[in-house]
Amino acid sequence: MRWLIDNFPRVLELTREHLQLALLPLLFGLLIAVPLGTVVRRVPWLRRTTVVVASVAFTIPSLALFVTVPSMFGLKFLDPANVVIALTVYSTALLVRAVPEALDAVPEDVIDAATAMGYTAPRRALTVELPLALPVLVASVRVVAVTNISLVSVGALIGVGGLGELFTEGYQRDYPDQIVAGIIAVVALALALDAALYVAGRLLTPWQRPGAGRRRETLELSEGPA
Repeated sequence: MRWLIDNFPRVLELTREHLQLALLPLLFGLLIAVPLGTVVRRVPWLRRTTVVVASVAFTIPSLALFVTVPSMFGLKFLDPANVVIALTVYSTALLVRAVPEALDAVPEDVIDAATAMGYTAPRRALTVELPLALPVLVASVRVVAVTNISLVSVGALIGVGGLGELFTEGYQRDYPDQIVAGIIAVVALALALDAALYVAGRLLTPWQRPGAGRRRETLELSEGPA
């Protein structure tokens, strides 16, 4: 703990780098998985194929992927983009399975009502299905975010890894205090990010808050019959 306090400015800088390397793949994964998951959801064979491909992609060892990406994309070995690309693969693999499951949680009668009102499929997906699927989807996003925080540390083995540098340097110097400081920082960052995403999810889904249903019923009763 003493090492963490004495070297706090450097730990803070590594934390910023670590967070960036974890969040960019999450963002890219969402941009890929949300439209893809929405499209494959109602095509059974395509959905099964997507799940199989995603499962295979997620089984690739992270270190092997970090080492392979530079030759595949013509990047320098120490380029942070290697970690971003590799983690985007993992983020997409997890989210492309989560998006259809989240959409499955939307009540069919709500979908039917939107269709009866003349909503086109894209409009219905954007304005009805995805908003109602947010509670389930946010839970999956939290899992992916924390997973990315953990996997970014592995990138330190190839020279890119934010807080993972504390592990490699501590091991090379045989200095346990630095390793412990790295563990504390990574765990604290993961918990803080998870809490932030939880709060964001609650703010985006006010109808899920305790008492929301009772307040709505009270308002309807106070207004009386139309």
